Amino acid sequence: MEKAFSLYASVAIGLTATSVDAQSIRLTKDDLQKRANGVLALMSFSIVPDITTSSLSIGSGNATATSGSSEFFMTQLGGGDTISKSVPIYLEGVIAASRYDPTFVATQGTEQRRVPTRWNSLSATGGIGYDFKLTDELKLRPIFNVALGNVTSDLRAASWYVGKQTDKDINFLDRGSLNAYGLGGSLMLDYEHYRPGYEVDVELRYSDIRLKSFESSAAVQGNAAARSANLWARYRAPTGATLLQRPLRYVLELTHSEFLGDQKGALGFDRLTSVGLGLELDSSAYKIPISRTRLVGRYVTGKNVSGFSIGLAVSF
Repeated sequence: MEKAFSLYASVAIGLTATSVDAQSIRLTKDDLQKRANGVLALMSFSIVPDITTSSLSIGSGNATATSGSSEFFMTQLGGGDTISKSVPIYLEGVIAASRYDPTFVATQGTEQRRVPTRWNSLSATGGIGYDFKLTDELKLRPIFNVALGNVTSDLRAASWYVGKQTDKDINFLDRGSLNAYGLGGSLMLDYEHYRPGYEVDVELRYSDIRLKSFESSAAVQGNAAARSANLWARYRAPTGATLLQRPLRYVLELTHSEFLGDQKGALGFDRLTSVGLGLELDSSAYKIPISRTRLVGRYVTGKNVSGFSIGLAVSF
């Protein structure tokens, strides 16, 4: 990571998937319980800092009159770094928003009707760790993480139809709420190889955060485990051009994530790989809070999913 605090955000340009499918709706307690666990599994993508999932926009695009469809969108804003060499305390934070729009199929005898819903999620994660110096360029960093999230559901115009079919557990689907907290930790190896002509950063991270619902709509109680392993590498070197009295650098980036907990298969993939290319502007010659600004375009690929995103990061 940077010697100063880094803040990043990403926006999806176009990810497509073929395996995000909804199921026929059955408004029973057991069915809603599974959906509560499922929506927390989707939230688990947003509570762990990860370039590959910092921006996702996925749609099945295969809905018919008798089959459901789903759309999922998520974006992340976060960052983290060590305070200083003399105070090797590491701090990180992530806030994320997501929207999951499953369309279910309700049936009664021979009658079938598509039922659109919208589940909106907000989450925040904080982490505090400590750097144990293994060599001049390699650190071991255990991190304690705390997460908090909320999911709200809006049945919208379809509530009248579902209300006719059943009076069970409708409260969550129709403007219900699910609150969740998460506790866990991460273990990171951080390698920093800096030379006058180039800079190399490599991080290997394993995260395990457990989500559990609390003070939610009576119809739903959920839990999920966010477990993932992530490899992130970045190479920076001067382009030969000078801007703002400093070299303009090009940036090469590689990220690979393996999803091991309830995230595995939740969106149709078990792993994602991202390759990125961008530019970094150095403004440290001026007395302004921002020292570096990076703009990186990324191509993301995995089973049943591929697409592009653009990430913006600043260092202070």
